[in-house]
Amino acid sequence: MGSPVSIRDARLAERESLEELQRRASLHSSTYRDQLLAHPDAVQLPAEQIEHGLVRLAEQAGDIVGFAVLLSAVERACELDGLFVEPEHWRRGIARLLIEDTVQIAHARGATRIDVIANPEAIAFYQRVGFVEGEGAATRFGPARRMRLEIDRP
Repeated sequence: MGSPVSIRDARLAERESLEELQRRASLHSSTYRDQLLAHPDAVQLPAEQIEHGLVRLAEQAGDIVGFAVLLSAVERACELDGLFVEPEHWRRGIARLLIEDTVQIAHARGATRIDVIANPEAIAFYQRVGFVEGEGAATRFGPARRMRLEIDRP
């Protein structure tokens, strides 16, 4: 994997870079490419999420290589609102590290479960890291799948 990957809270000054990373990762997949190109406003990272410490980023050799957004716990579940890795860093364990980090954070928040709405191309990844499929979910651009990861009580 090269130099070590570290994970830390995102800074507001990094917002634009994170949105660009999200755009590159999202457009790399064909699932929603046409819709994203037609609606570039769909890629946005609310400043409040960064300000409230909900965004964690992965860095390698000083470069941002991925990030995750984990919302606050509601009824003992945290929603994984985003998980993005630079396409040239895919399949190097970065997304898995971000998931492990979100599990620790969810524990600290008193959650027993992490939920995510996964696009069709991400389902296999989420299954590999322990998520199980639930019901279908409608998104702005098409069908997706709700998935969940049960985590041990803190």
